[in-house]
Amino acid sequence: MRLRLIAAALAALALAAPGPPEKARVLVLTGNEYPGHHWKETAPLLAKFLAEDARMTTEVQPDPSFLASPKLHEYDAVVLNYMNWESPDPGPEARASLKRFVEGGKGLVLVHFACGAFQGWPEFAEIAGRVYNPELPPHDPYGTFTVRIADASHPATKGLAPFETADELYTCLDGTHPIAVLATARSKLDGKDHPMAFASEYGKGRVFHCTLGHDVDALKTPGTQQLYRRGTAWAAGLAPSPD
Repeated sequence: MRLRLIAAALAALALAAPGPPEKARVLVLTGNEYPGHHWKETAPLLAKFLAEDARMTTEVQPDPSFLASPKLHEYDAVVLNYMNWESPDPGPEARASLKRFVEGGKGLVLVHFACGAFQGWPEFAEIAGRVYNPELPPHDPYGTFTVRIADASHPATKGLAPFETADELYTCLDGTHPIAVLATARSKLDGKDHPMAFASEYGKGRVFHCTLGHDVDALKTPGTQQLYRRGTAWAAGLAPSPD
């Protein structure tokens, strides 16, 4: 009798014990990219190194029109690796769905030229924090520069060190939405510091925006990968990354 009681108690404890924490689902949204950016190479790499944070799972979706799907809202964060001014954007339903997704409390991460993904949609400047302005100089010539941490207190950058990279240093961002600049680099062309990564909020959602990552070689930079991994985890609502 006593053994049966002990066994029943142990079974009850096992049922009451919490299971492993549910992982954040992250969607890398890409496809139909501007020809100067090779999404078939960069998107799988993004998904791979983001998933090195074991608290996240990643999937690649190569059809931008997926933004209009109700299934979009099953994810915790969307990584936007898409921009093509040579063809129409995914349309009004996709725009409205993305707005609801972020506004309702989900995460958005913008990669490199995703800052120009919706040039005919004014609200995108509020969602993204800053957007591509074609009237500004676009970027320094592809080359090496130092990325410096501007805010060491933010979960996405806390503990990160400055790093060298070979990439495009964007000087083309514009907008007035409140942002927290997390990392900067100094342009060789105008001698000014420009944001390489920043965080903002839109409604209940979190937005991490980084202009680094022109190509696979740029995305192989360990500091760039760590910055994106940390920023994505923060946007998805996770605690500060352990890496």
